[in-house]
Amino acid sequence: MSHIHPTLRRDGDQVIILDQTRLPHEEHYLRLDSLDDAATAIRDMQVRGAPLIGAAAAFGVALALRHDPSDTMLRQADCTLRQTRPTAVNLHWALDRMLATLAPLPTVVRSRAAWTEAEAIRCADLAANAAIGEHGLGLLRQLALSTQGPLQIMTHCNAGWLATCGHGTALAPIYAAHAAGLDVHVWVSETRPRNQGLLTAWELSRSGVPHTLVADNAAGWLMASGRVDCLIVGADRIAANGDTANKVGTYLKALAARAHGLPFYVAAPRSTIDPACPDGAAIPIEERDADEVRLLTGLAADGSLTRMRLAAAASAVCNPAFDVTPAGLLTGIICESGVLVPDALASLAVS
Repeated sequence: MSHIHPTLRRDGDQVIILDQTRLPHEEHYLRLDSLDDAATAIRDMQVRGAPLIGAAAAFGVALALRHDPSDTMLRQADCTLRQTRPTAVNLHWALDRMLATLAPLPTVVRSRAAWTEAEAIRCADLAANAAIGEHGLGLLRQLALSTQGPLQIMTHCNAGWLATCGHGTALAPIYAAHAAGLDVHVWVSETRPRNQGLLTAWELSRSGVPHTLVADNAAGWLMASGRVDCLIVGADRIAANGDTANKVGTYLKALAARAHGLPFYVAAPRSTIDPACPDGAAIPIEERDADEVRLLTGLAADGSLTRMRLAAAASAVCNPAFDVTPAGLLTGIICESGVLVPDALASLAVS
């Protein structure tokens, strides 16, 4: 798709990322030169989205080993990057893969191998995104047979090309449907407090996919009004029983979807499935800085980026970044292997 630009790519012995903290107002690229640069980019959400976080961590290891491929630096890089964000299992999956590949190797070949493995992780995510898009397209084609007018799809947060190394997870079927000529319209919730829904709207606008931005609290009303045909969201971790962690607010949408008999799909690569995590209660939920709720970033009258205060500095704030949707509320999980029912995950080997 011509509208897609790499969110992360190697440039010599450095890595270039799209700084997502400045979207949708500014498209700005950053050059990462060190382990600390990579860790900061993940922690501060300059890169975000579970698959992209995993790839960024892999490249962070490669950056760390450029000048010091020792066992000590490998362990330091692994530890530093694991501590950046707790909920997205793709980060730990990618680091496990890097460690398993690199630890047995002589230090003389370790740096080159790190770059090769990081690139393999990036390419694997791109391929997984394409497969998710094709499997999801089949579902959307079937749903469109029973609708009049555009197929009305609701999503939450951003799970498109900004959050991955390819076409996205939840947005991949939508992009595939649009490319195939299917008449679709997307309801995009703003996703407070970080407003990742604005990134989804920015993406869809660039691709020409019809969409409408709505306040998070409008989602239930839209479903009750018969203006939604299905919901597709991404995931940051899927437990062995199918319980799914995604951006906070997902659970409320799943409850409303169940109340109105609407299909609710999670789209994610198999690397997001955590077989070591038995259920949603075992998923660590990241709590972020209170000022993400108290303050709002936007454009001032002169076009400059500015932060505005919404709540008093002393206001008590609870700011969970994710919530957990029970497996029983999911219609299916769209991954690169196909469309799975949640209770089939226990026997699925994640490679």
